[in-house]
Amino acid sequence: MTDGRTRRRRLPSPFVELDAATAEAYLRRAFTELLDVAEELGDPKVNERPLGPTTNAVAALIVHCCGLTEFWLGHVGLGRASSRDRDSEFSATATVAELRRLVDATLRTVGDDLRRIEAGEAVAASELREFLPDAATSDGALVLHVLEELYQHLGHAELSADVLGAR
Repeated sequence: MTDGRTRRRRLPSPFVELDAATAEAYLRRAFTELLDVAEELGDPKVNERPLGPTTNAVAALIVHCCGLTEFWLGHVGLGRASSRDRDSEFSATATVAELRRLVDATLRTVGDDLRRIEAGEAVAASELREFLPDAATSDGALVLHVLEELYQHLGHAELSADVLGAR
C-alpha cells in the first residue's frame, strides 16, 4: 500500500468461536439491563401492560426471559426435566424485588450450564432444536438463540418503559 500501512491478509475462518465466558457476559448484561428497566418503572408500573391486554408488562417479560433461558439451556441443551408453563409467564406479576431474586436464581445456573455445553455435555438429540432458526441445531446456535430472545425482549421492555412514561 502506498500510505505506509501494512496490509493484512485475512484468512478464511471455518467458524466464529463463542466461548462460555463471552456468552455468559452477554447474557448477564441482558438481565442487568432488564432489571434496570424494572427499577425505572418501580413496583407501581412494572406490572402494567403498556398498551392494553394484548401487550406484555415488563415483569412478565422478565419472568419469560428467566423461563426461556432455563428451558433452552437446561432442558433443550442439557436434557434437564422441565415443568415450564410458557403461557403463564406472560401473565405473571411480580415486585421488582421478586424479579431480582428470580433473575439471581437464573444467573446462578447459567454459568455452569454454558460451561457444560462448551465441554460437550449437551444433548444433541432434542427434537426441540429443530425449532431453532434455519434448522441450525449446533450448541452455538442454541446459545445464540437464547441471547437473541433476551435482547429482543429487552427491546420490548425498553419500549414499554417509554410508553409508560418512565423514561
